[in-house]
Amino acid sequence: MAVLITGGAGYIGSHMALALRDAGEACVVLDDLSTGERAAVPDGVPLVVGDVGDAALVLRVLAEHEIDTVAHFAARISAPESVRDPLGYFAANTGKTRDLLAAVVAAKVGRFIFSSTAAVYGLNPPTPTAETAACAPGSPYGVSKLMSEWIVRETSAAHDLACVTLRYFNVAGADPKGRNGQRAAGASNLITVATRAALGLNPGLSIFGANLPTPDGTGVRDYIHVSDLADAHVAALAYLRGGGKTVTLNCGYGWGYSVKEVVAAVRRAAGDFPVREAAARPGDPYVSIADASLIRETLGWRPRHADLDQIVGDALRWEKSLWRPGRKTAGAARPAAMRRRAS
Repeated sequence: MAVLITGGAGYIGSHMALALRDAGEACVVLDDLSTGERAAVPDGVPLVVGDVGDAALVLRVLAEHEIDTVAHFAARISAPESVRDPLGYFAANTGKTRDLLAAVVAAKVGRFIFSSTAAVYGLNPPTPTAETAACAPGSPYGVSKLMSEWIVRETSAAHDLACVTLRYFNVAGADPKGRNGQRAAGASNLITVATRAALGLNPGLSIFGANLPTPDGTGVRDYIHVSDLADAHVAALAYLRGGGKTVTLNCGYGWGYSVKEVVAAVRRAAGDFPVREAAARPGDPYVSIADASLIRETLGWRPRHADLDQIVGDALRWEKSLWRPGRKTAGAARPAAMRRRAS
């Protein structure tokens, strides 16, 4: 039996593929490579290039590879972008989740892991935020994911399908062994942008919102190391295979850091770099910190990399490796500043 990872050539999905390979689990990646990269898929893991909304393709992959669990990562993920393109987000995230689930049910695959987000809680959730908190998304991205959660929940109730929905807080860092990390030239997560600024790969860092109702005026986030998040997915797989019931769980550590604290951590690791203030972006919450007690209780998950300086250090080492001269990467897609630095 094997696990199908949709979006497995992307940042988080490829880390799950790496974690499964390390655990000796068979897995297959399905990715249209619109944002993912072939190089992110670990050696020995089959890659099928295609769309998760292509029912015939999905059914063929499920049968040919004897899939017993689907882990669904494929999605568009930018809250500010979703404000400009809500219909695109509803099509890519909600519509295709529905299409994928229809194929999963038709193929009688009994387990499903869904990649969701803390964005479902909205702009002003209680802190820390428990899974029972009211959901009031502040962006079409969050709405698209919440609607997908509803589809997952109702499909699970109507069919023989056990599902774990994982609501990610802020994912960052890279594989501690340096095998994988964030590859997207246009990645917008804070720690990636800050480490690239420190390396001179972009002209600096913009702080979006410096007068917010937080202790230092900047947004506060619960940053989770991508390898800890991958381990949470492996734990979810074990839980489902052990007969676990459908459940929704937060993925975070339970504490947060402000943008200014992240900037300080990157400066400790890499030296100074330009920072400027900009207007807050629509759809971004002021504070986002998980109540992470339920995932620990339910899955027995324990993070191994829950330290901001390690997250930053792993990200920095990966960025140095990724953009070094001569490395084969997504050269044509890189910003001009990156292409100049890496040539």
